Amino acid sequence: MLTIFSTPKPFRGHIGTIQRNAIQSWKRLHPDVEVILFGDDEGATEAAREFGLRHVPDVPRNEFGTKLLRGFFELAQRMARNDRLCYVNCDIILTNSLLTAVDLTASNFQKFLVVGRRLDADIVEPWNFADPEWEERLAAFARKSGCLAAPWFIDYFAFHRGLYQGIPPFVIGRIHWDHWLIWKARSSGAAVIDASHSVLAVHQNHDYSYHPKGVAGVWGDEQSARNYELSGGRLRHCTILSSTHKLTKDGLRRNWRGPFAVYWGTARLFVTSTWIRVLDFTLPIRSRLGLKRKPKPDTTMTPKRV
Repeated sequence: MLTIFSTPKPFRGHIGTIQRNAIQSWKRLHPDVEVILFGDDEGATEAAREFGLRHVPDVPRNEFGTKLLRGFFELAQRMARNDRLCYVNCDIILTNSLLTAVDLTASNFQKFLVVGRRLDADIVEPWNFADPEWEERLAAFARKSGCLAAPWFIDYFAFHRGLYQGIPPFVIGRIHWDHWLIWKARSSGAAVIDASHSVLAVHQNHDYSYHPKGVAGVWGDEQSARNYELSGGRLRHCTILSSTHKLTKDGLRRNWRGPFAVYWGTARLFVTSTWIRVLDFTLPIRSRLGLKRKPKPDTTMTPKRV
């Protein structure tokens, strides 16, 4: 069976609602699923007591008071009742399809990491988990009104015990650490499975009010820059596309493009940045010749609607 672990934000307002939705979905996957909640954030103790979770309030933090990833990743692997673990962000509703994917993967690989793309959906109220068909309703709602997130947004990591040791002092709530986890799995010889087509994981859209500068702060503050340095910098293109295998309706198959995904991302960035420099350099000439064109909207970061 599986041990799920996570660390929440304070249980306030809309964030509190969606975190409670997420936790309830994890608890309903199977009676033997273990859930561990890390951190002493507001409402965490009460949520752990209400839903019968294991709770570890003391988590190492940096000088800014931000939680360190290794503080709960390494501890979870030591204290989990199961040899299969899954870290998931606390705004993600999981479905039984995750257990199926992990079981199939574990039966084929001793060392593994299962990841997948999420569906972004607007959920603002408590989900009705008392409904025996809550998963079916969720799937219908998310597929009709949701958007498939880009492959560099990674929200769940299912893996075998012992895969992650010696984690650098990344902080949670910033970027780059998730790409490092994929790189680490690949460099350790583990099979990295892209379960996007098999696992329904729903991200409940929310704002970034927990950071004073909003999403810009999450992506670009000092702590995010430090995460980038700790990751080695070059790992920003190590995404779900870098998987060694894909899990589809026909089973597991090799992802032959995986080894080249990092290089393709780097090459694409180089070509794009070079082209931008060329456009900037030739702008005065093109303007005088009437060749300046209105730029098209940037859709590279816009999730595709499903």
